Amino acid sequence: MPQEVVPRVSVVVPAYNAAETLPSCLAALANQTCPASDYELIVVDDGSTDGTADIARAAGVQVITQSNAGPAAARNRGAAAARGELLLFTDSDCAPTPGWIAALIAAFADPRVAGAKGAYLTHQRGIVPRFTQLEYQERYDRMAGAETIDFIDTYSAAYRRDIFLANRGFDTVFPIAEDQEFSFRLAEKGYRLAFVSEAQVYHRHNPTVRAYVRRKFLIGYWKALLARWHPGRMIKDSHTPQTLKLQMGLAAALLGGLLVGASVSLLMGHLWSLGFAVVAISALAFLASTGPFLVKVWARDRRVLAPALGLLWVRALALGCGFALGLVRFRGQVGERRPALSGWQRAVKRLIDLVVAAAGLVVIALPMAIITVAVKLDAPGPAIFLQTRIGQNGQPFRIFKFRTMVDRAEALLPQLVDLDALSQPAFKLQDDPRVTRVGRFLRRFSLDELPQLVNVLRGEMSMVGPRPEEATLVARYTDDQRRRLAVKPGMTGPMQVNGRGDLPFEQRLALELDYIEHYSLRRDLAILFRTLPAVLRGEGAY
Repeated sequence: MPQEVVPRVSVVVPAYNAAETLPSCLAALANQTCPASDYELIVVDDGSTDGTADIARAAGVQVITQSNAGPAAARNRGAAAARGELLLFTDSDCAPTPGWIAALIAAFADPRVAGAKGAYLTHQRGIVPRFTQLEYQERYDRMAGAETIDFIDTYSAAYRRDIFLANRGFDTVFPIAEDQEFSFRLAEKGYRLAFVSEAQVYHRHNPTVRAYVRRKFLIGYWKALLARWHPGRMIKDSHTPQTLKLQMGLAAALLGGLLVGASVSLLMGHLWSLGFAVVAISALAFLASTGPFLVKVWARDRRVLAPALGLLWVRALALGCGFALGLVRFRGQVGERRPALSGWQRAVKRLIDLVVAAAGLVVIALPMAIITVAVKLDAPGPAIFLQTRIGQNGQPFRIFKFRTMVDRAEALLPQLVDLDALSQPAFKLQDDPRVTRVGRFLRRFSLDELPQLVNVLRGEMSMVGPRPEEATLVARYTDDQRRRLAVKPGMTGPMQVNGRGDLPFEQRLALELDYIEHYSLRRDLAILFRTLPAVLRGEGAY
């Protein structure tokens, strides 16, 4: 018997009452530039009542049926049945361009890429759909050229199947924004996610203002839950313009000013100017914030320019109202997930970092100057050693240390350690021949780490957290080991007060994951107070 050909790619399309749009979606997927043997099509009928499943069967694709459980559950069901090493997702109201699959596959030629995101197009000529397309284009401009992103929408998305399954796929708590939550989870582990502008799908955007407002309200509502689970991404992500958050506040202030002005003028006519002032200031600030977007509208689609200002205000108000309602609705625990650090914990931890690091640099300025001279006199080379380390969410940064080895010591490492032969992504050399005389003293008392107070001030590190590792070691992490990237690395941490270099990697990882999963500010303070005695004991200091 001929051997079964296993496709490299599995395309999963969730569909609910999609009889109107599914035929064009499947026709577009059947008309791809890559060979048909390279991919399989899976339609997951999410309890449709309009013959969606029959349409998919007639097209000759694999059909999975389930009771209505939402798009996240449908995508997860399709992923579980998929055979390809890559999972591609699109929606039943999308029609991928002929090169869509090929473009997404190309992104994974880089073995570091775990996920990829494509782009929307539209044939619609109505004002609201054209405005919506311009919104998306603004976001694509933000992501273009970025080495990694943190935001993937499922209308044009791809993931490595093993990573997708290891992270249990999309969270079914979300009827909207489940795709964003999953990509935030992967980004938290430091996985590289890519934007592929050529992976385009045609979509039917909301045709009316009413439908547009409803969708934006729901997005804002579920963003409130995202804010609880991923507070850092609500401050900044690779997809959302920062001006949008400002506009949400200004739109609320503008509406509030109108209501206050109307009320005051009726009850206390001489104070009507208060409401007018709020309205005027908010309106001017809102107008100023829309400038960059309106410039792009002028360049790309001038007929949308006039209604764009009103639609921007409507968008901001709908998102803001939805978000406010969501904050009330999701004020308690929802689902199984929780952030490594809540919003208030992040703020207090950062405040402690700033105070301790600034005070520390003042207090140890003279000792650091003496160490600098000693390092320079002991061996040729710079006093400060700079090295790329991997920080929170897998972001690289340059760590500062007093040099404790001979100059260009990194070039000698392959003669001492075979990184490819390591059983775990970590190593310590007890008698490293590259270490200088002064360097041994500095390492014995961790004085070489003092310049990292600058990294703390810059926000790249914290006073307490897992130690930052080199990129070559992090690249060898398993999915579970990547969980230690969820918080900022620390100058000290659970490893430093529990044996330091004497700890085997498994024990060190267990301590660091326990620190992250049971984080508290009290624990941070306890580790800080235990650090000095641990340093003086010198256990595990190499």
